Amino acid sequence: MKKVIATAKAPAAIGPYSQGVQCGNMVFVSGQLPFVPETGALLEGTVGEMTVQSMKNIQAILAEAGCTLADAVSYTHLTLPT
Repeated sequence: MKKVIATAKAPAAIGPYSQGVQCGNMVFVSGQLPFVPETGALLEGTVGEMTVQSMKNIQAILAEAGCTLADAVSYTHLTLPT
């Protein structure tokens, strides 16, 4: 059975996707931009600071599903063409 994961501690999904989906004992989290959930603003800062914010958003979604980053078995990323 599929369960949509949503939390106010991460930016709301924009468009036709979910923050995360739990299917059985697996959780799938969508890619996260460095939006600050409390303000809804895109974080302005260094690449490192933006990465930290994106990971905080992922952690919040995982926490809503009862998981942590330590439970993750795979990370994938999209590389944009240059």
